[in-house]
Amino acid sequence: MDSDGRMLQLIWTFLLGHSSLLLSPVFPILFSLTVYLSCCLPFLLLDLLSSRWALVRSYKLQPQSSVSWASVRSCLALTLYNHVVFIFPLTVMHWYLRPVYLPQEAPSLTRLLAQVLVCLLLFDFQSFIWHLLHHKVPWLYRNFHKVHHTYTSTSALTTEHSGAWETLSLGFFAAANPVLLGCHPLTELTFFLLNIWLSVEDHCGYDLPWATHRLVPLGLYGGARHHDLHHLKSKGNYAPYFTHWDRLAGTLYTQD
Repeated sequence: MDSDGRMLQLIWTFLLGHSSLLLSPVFPILFSLTVYLSCCLPFLLLDLLSSRWALVRSYKLQPQSSVSWASVRSCLALTLYNHVVFIFPLTVMHWYLRPVYLPQEAPSLTRLLAQVLVCLLLFDFQSFIWHLLHHKVPWLYRNFHKVHHTYTSTSALTTEHSGAWETLSLGFFAAANPVLLGCHPLTELTFFLLNIWLSVEDHCGYDLPWATHRLVPLGLYGGARHHDLHHLKSKGNYAPYFTHWDRLAGTLYTQD
């Protein structure tokens, strides 16, 4: 076993030491909320600083906008409501019907990275189709997706400002892909963590020098600028992360 494999095994062994928590029906909710709010926190701090610090404000995609405490409360309340009322009962049902199996060995690094990438690409495709339909079919937009477009200026907490249908359907895509691929639980957790971070970054409202879309070459990844433009115009840029599906469909919009 190489050094990367040993590191993964150490991480997995540590997690197995907390197997009672991992196997608990409340773990998915605790994990989701903890990771989500932790990812939002750095951007909320930037929002606080942007009103006082011109350098921070210069990175805002819509510098004329600001995040109000009312919007923070509204977004948090809806996120907590969806998790407690809708997601938690479903996770309990899933826990009862399909008990989690925790193997003793960690996956190889190559397998983990490959499966995380495939999960991400699958989720990107599923979300693109879902998102496109909810914009092209007025009934779907009016009854389900419109809630997410309450704010034309994105900020971290608007990531999960969605109705129950949108929250559950996108959550289903994210949860189903690792199962379809037969992923190791550590791979599954890694994908969930990355997916939540990228989703929050998409909605953060900042074009930072270290943003993911600046690290991925050839404009293959849209990122916050790509998604903020979608909220501003309420059309185009339907894929959450990558740009290839919007390019193929002719729905890619840029600042130009």
